[in-house]
Amino acid sequence: MDLYQQNILDYYRHPRCNQKITEANYSAEVSNPLCGDRIEIYLQTSGDKIKQAVWQGEGCVLSLAAADMLAEYLQNKSLTAIDTIDKDWIIKTLGVNPSPSRLKCALLPLEALKKSLANN
Repeated sequence: MDLYQQNILDYYRHPRCNQKITEANYSAEVSNPLCGDRIEIYLQTSGDKIKQAVWQGEGCVLSLAAADMLAEYLQNKSLTAIDTIDKDWIIKTLGVNPSPSRLKCALLPLEALKKSLANN
């Protein structure tokens, strides 16, 4: 097992940002009905700054690790920093290039993030 796979497993087994906050300014839930993965993301902001980013959900190792890595990255970032997060950022952060069938799993947290901003 290489270092990147160990990193993904660590985020899956020991999530840093897996919780729900009631004072979220932005939130959204997305799911993948083909595999059953579900991710909810919550952002608490002050002005243009993300004070707290957290998530809840269930799914495969890849989607849950990606959710945790994304939420951890967003801590104390500006809302405009979200514009720099895309498919390539997720793949680079995960350190693996998922197969086309698994790419949807890896991108599910990003989809939830973008949806949360579009909802408000």
